Amino acid sequence: MLCHVFHYTHKPANSDNLNQITNFLKQSNWEQNIHLKTLASHMSPESACKVISLHSENIALCVRFFKWVCKQSTYCYSIDSRIHLVNLIMRSNLFGVLHKVIVALIKDCSHSVNEGLRLISVVDDIRKSGFGISYPCYSTLLMCLSKLQMGLPAFSVYKRMVNDGFILGLIDYKTLINALCKIGFVRAAEMFVSRILKLGFTIDVHISTSLVLGHCRTGDLKHAFQVFDEMSNQDGCGANEVTFTILIHGLCEAGELTEAFALKDKMVINGYQPSTRAYTVLIKAVSDLGSTNNAMYLLDEMLKKGITPNAHTYTILINGLCKESKIEEANAIFKKMIKDGLIPNTITYNALINGYCKQEQVVYAFELLAMMEKRNSKPNIRTYNELMEGLCRIGKPYKAMSLLRKIIDNNLKPETLTYNILVDGFCKESQIDMAFKIINSMDSLNLEHDGFAYTTLIDQLSKEGKFDQANGVIGVMMKKGITLDEVTFTALIDGCCKNGRIETAVTVFNHLVKHLGLTTPHVFNSLIDALNKDSKFGQANSMLGMMMKCGVTPSVVTYTILVKGYFQEGDINQSLKVFELMKHVNCPPNVYTYTVLIDDFCQNGKMDEALKVLETMCDNGAHPNVITFTIVIKAYVKSGDLERAFGILNDMVKENCAPNFETFLALLEGIVGGKNKKESFTVFKEMNATHVLELLQKCKKNGVRDSDVNSFLIMGLYKVGRIVEGYELVQEMVKNGYFLDITSCSKILEHLCHEGKYDDCVVWMKLMFDHGPMPSFESCCLVFYGLKKEGKILEMQDLMSGLLWKAGVDERNGVLEYIESLVKCDEPYECLELLKVVEELNHQEKPII
Repeated sequence: MLCHVFHYTHKPANSDNLNQITNFLKQSNWEQNIHLKTLASHMSPESACKVISLHSENIALCVRFFKWVCKQSTYCYSIDSRIHLVNLIMRSNLFGVLHKVIVALIKDCSHSVNEGLRLISVVDDIRKSGFGISYPCYSTLLMCLSKLQMGLPAFSVYKRMVNDGFILGLIDYKTLINALCKIGFVRAAEMFVSRILKLGFTIDVHISTSLVLGHCRTGDLKHAFQVFDEMSNQDGCGANEVTFTILIHGLCEAGELTEAFALKDKMVINGYQPSTRAYTVLIKAVSDLGSTNNAMYLLDEMLKKGITPNAHTYTILINGLCKESKIEEANAIFKKMIKDGLIPNTITYNALINGYCKQEQVVYAFELLAMMEKRNSKPNIRTYNELMEGLCRIGKPYKAMSLLRKIIDNNLKPETLTYNILVDGFCKESQIDMAFKIINSMDSLNLEHDGFAYTTLIDQLSKEGKFDQANGVIGVMMKKGITLDEVTFTALIDGCCKNGRIETAVTVFNHLVKHLGLTTPHVFNSLIDALNKDSKFGQANSMLGMMMKCGVTPSVVTYTILVKGYFQEGDINQSLKVFELMKHVNCPPNVYTYTVLIDDFCQNGKMDEALKVLETMCDNGAHPNVITFTIVIKAYVKSGDLERAFGILNDMVKENCAPNFETFLALLEGIVGGKNKKESFTVFKEMNATHVLELLQKCKKNGVRDSDVNSFLIMGLYKVGRIVEGYELVQEMVKNGYFLDITSCSKILEHLCHEGKYDDCVVWMKLMFDHGPMPSFESCCLVFYGLKKEGKILEMQDLMSGLLWKAGVDERNGVLEYIESLVKCDEPYECLELLKVVEELNHQEKPII
């Protein structure tokens, strides 16, 4: 744990152990010896150096032992411990071994930029001590730095080689050219190309391909293709599949996808099969454009040609599918990846966890976390950030905060984004005090504020009408030197407008215009909308003029607000003028603009005009949505024209627009009473079998499925306490092979929980497990919590197992622990204690092992 600092002292191995090890090393397969592995597991660098000293005449054996012990000893596996062992070998004057072990060290410890820099430092220190670094050491270091794309450090190593009197070979120049081209230093690379020519070497495909890469890295595709054309000439060195792949990548980076695909085809014509990397580059390019269908087509093409996708290919596909909310397809790719024997890395898991969290399917997200832990794929801070955001989405910020414990246990540090997520989550739940505590904790951790957390606070405080506190937060931001941007002031102004404090909003707005300037229409939209609602139409028009003066272009939202405002004022002609103006200023009305216009006509009893607008919507590319149709249906019901209302329902179905609860409610009210009632659910108390039959017949006649109508009726019956009748209808639906949708089921569960009818909840959830959709996690938590409160632990555990079975979760034991934790009551005190622990750990040193 981070909260302790350990110091280990290394006891040198006794002579008996050393003798045993010496005897073991005489065996041909000593690396596999169990007893030797046991002795080596606690071998310190000092002991390892003694063993090497005893066998210094056999350099090959010493190097083998060095490589082996660094993997076996718990004291020698880190780069620092290995460097310490190398220094001990140098101090023991084992120079014959030293040259070889430095090469081994460089090869085994060059996985990151930080390791690359450490290796350069080690070579420099050994060089300064008077020991001459050999050519193989330098050459190996040069290659490793090139792989890590460390061009400038590679150039520094080259200069040391020259200063030490070494004559570089062709392979070293190739490595250096490649290293410089990887970072876009093409001119420097060309200087070494000239040197190669002077030395009498020829320019081969590897050097030319490096130059192509360099030009692509700088975005200079023109020169990249010039080099490519020279390679493709009759006297050229010829391009290979790597050259083609680099150019394809360069074209994709420049957004030239058509040319990239054409080059792929040309590659095949020239006799080269596109590699896994070439396909992966193209898959990423089309995925980034949101075209995962084309990406999947490319995957199929790869498989048909016998080209094996790698983990990176699948990760890109999973990420792209998750961004398009195609979570099931992403999960299918994930399973195929595992089936193909590929090991998902942390990035793969994070992409899928993010996808599930955005869909509020946290059970699956936690299954993936359990899978990571089981398969030793270490979660990183992003993993926990994604999970925290997912929990905040379903209204569980305290549970999100409890993940700080996991972050600590994995030796990770929370970052600014971690705390921003928590602040946002608590603000959405109106837990302002906790949000403040988290921000204060950020200060203790010396985390840099990016303004997001404070702006989120200001937004919530403003919505709640707590403007003094919001102004106080602005003062804190100014004191800390955090930039007050347009987003911050927009949050404050929007809050003022929503709470009827228009004068305050205008004052803040004037300050914003004077000192910061405006670039977006959001502030203007909030003010114009608020002024219209307050019947201050003249000021709203003035605000529009100010908008033009500031050089801000009105958006479709701006015009829609104006259309509605003029209707409210009773100036229908002006409203229609604004509507027509939108078409001429390249800001065509969208579905919301049309819906506002239709709603206004309906409220004014102008049904013919409303229908004309409805008919012209599709012609102008704005398809009516469920709200648009429902408004017209409600208007006809209100006027007593039930036949026309069902006619609109028929149009709705033909447009593939599914009716919602409000649509059916309006039609049922028309059948039962003909007028909209003050209390929407009263109609469910008054309806009888005749009404239900009439609704079913008329809806069926107009293309609506019985199951959709039944789902609506069941939800209404449950809402007014007619549970027995509702349950009978459910049984009838199940008998006919139907069940309710997830939204209806979740709302019924939430209603039953609110009424304290947890036994009915158990019946409902078991029905869902057997016949229905996966219940929402929020509704499940309500049921679990209620059963626990009533002491019905066995029923709760039974439902939890059923939930995991329904979800198809494999890692049930790992996930069950998380679900039980999420069901527990929120414990703010524990979360505050956890914040303190994180703060304390930040001021301690990391453990020394």
